[in-house]
Amino acid sequence: QVQLVESGGGLVQPGGSLRLSCAASGSIFSINAMGWYRQAPGKQRELVATTSGGNTNYADSVKGRFTISRDNAKNTVYLQMNSLKPEDTAVYYCNAIVRLRFGTPLREYWGQGTQVTVSS
Repeated sequence: QVQLVESGGGLVQPGGSLRLSCAASGSIFSINAMGWYRQAPGKQRELVATTSGGNTNYADSVKGRFTISRDNAKNTVYLQMNSLKPEDTAVYYCNAIVRLRFGTPLREYWGQGTQVTVSS
């Protein structure tokens, strides 16, 4: 019903930058929130940044380095990542809280994940 397609991951040197994109498609009435999470090997998935109703929320570890933004017309969310560190290495997952039809409950969807590797 709803697909989240991520792009923009890759290999970057410490101190470098990457921009992730995530486009939501399908039968969508409205999107309540979108965000990014990440999971490093052997660790639990953790919140990176979310945006909802013009408000943003960041993990302390990325504040001042990452910026989340959203294009509502395109149902797309972006994550600009600057000053990347080796500890930012993880699979990054897009997340969306969506209403499929008016008056129906919100549903949560996940993208397939995109690998970000920070290494020299």
